[in-house]
Amino acid sequence: MTKAVFHLLKKDLLLELRQQHTLYGILLYIASTIFVLSLSVKELDAAVWNGLFWVIQLFICVNAVAKSFLQESRGRMLYYYSIVSPGAFILAKLMYNLILMLFMSLISLLLYAVFVDSPLMDAGKFICIVILGGASISLVFTLMSAIAAKASHNAALMAILGFPVILPLLLLLMQLSRTAFNEIFKEGAVLHLAALIIGLDALVVAMAVVLFPYLWKD
Repeated sequence: MTKAVFHLLKKDLLLELRQQHTLYGILLYIASTIFVLSLSVKELDAAVWNGLFWVIQLFICVNAVAKSFLQESRGRMLYYYSIVSPGAFILAKLMYNLILMLFMSLISLLLYAVFVDSPLMDAGKFICIVILGGASISLVFTLMSAIAAKASHNAALMAILGFPVILPLLLLLMQLSRTAFNEIFKEGAVLHLAALIIGLDALVVAMAVVLFPYLWKD
């Protein structure tokens, strides 16, 4: 299974490198969104800066992850069905989207900090939170993309299904990232928030592994 996951992940990464117009399109979307935001506002307080950043991450993930399953044709999915297990296939997709979203999140953080004055007090902590948040959001929307792909490849369905799950996750990430602005929290609160987010990630992965075989057979 490990070998199958590795080869599927390698295949997706190579396809991404060959179809660079998709990657460049997402990067252009990130740069243009942040640039327009910088022209609209000159200075933001910490709470607004933090909130806008995570909203941008949400839309970046929807654009980056939506194509994960929606671009796969029925014939290609039938071919995968004949050569790999559903568990290996969904794990490879989760890992691929996680890597892609981490790259996009770090790029967007760099551009956001350059174009919009950053009120961060602890940049290292915020980067770690961005890595955790990018991974969490990508896992949720990968699972939603798998479900939407079975509903006539309806991308809108992915956003509709993902909203109830992603909303509490975004609120947790916004709350956790406030620690990078030197806000004072109760002792142990930061670890509690991080544990909740990691627990949600583990739950999403478990749900994907358990539920995807039923979608796979359809």
